[in-house]
Amino acid sequence: MSGRLPVLRGGLIGVTVLGILGTAFELATEQHWKNWEQLVAWGALVLLAVAVALVAFRDSPRGVAVARALSLAVLLAAVFGVYAHVAANYGAGPLDQRYAATWESLPVTLRWWYAFTKSVGPAPSLAPGALAQTALVLLLASLIRRPGTRGPTAGPGRKG
Repeated sequence: MSGRLPVLRGGLIGVTVLGILGTAFELATEQHWKNWEQLVAWGALVLLAVAVALVAFRDSPRGVAVARALSLAVLLAAVFGVYAHVAANYGAGPLDQRYAATWESLPVTLRWWYAFTKSVGPAPSLAPGALAQTALVLLLASLIRRPGTRGPTAGPGRKG
């Protein structure tokens, strides 16, 4: 199994890089830079890029710890992104022609459900989940040490 760990580690890092590039492309095509809240996603991508470099090239215990902290910060940013998207959709509810006359009479839980599922509003509420997923993949990659480095590895019975 130990021979497969470097391949798994490289694959996870590669998926992380693809996630960063794909998210950056999506943000760019959506012109996601019109206010400070939209810039949070760009900052999260920068943090992930730094974290990838630390895991891929540095791989010291301190570098991995910093990369994990950066990944956790991105997870928090992604949670904020989901909230911001859902809240924006909720705010657009009274403006939606389908619900304008009845929005205030709908149960609150139903209004929030419509906002979350993008039945109202333009913001894709799960899009920030791509950031969270990319950060989690990098966290998994950080559990596997680069061959020849000292420290804990993900393999059972392995010694650093």
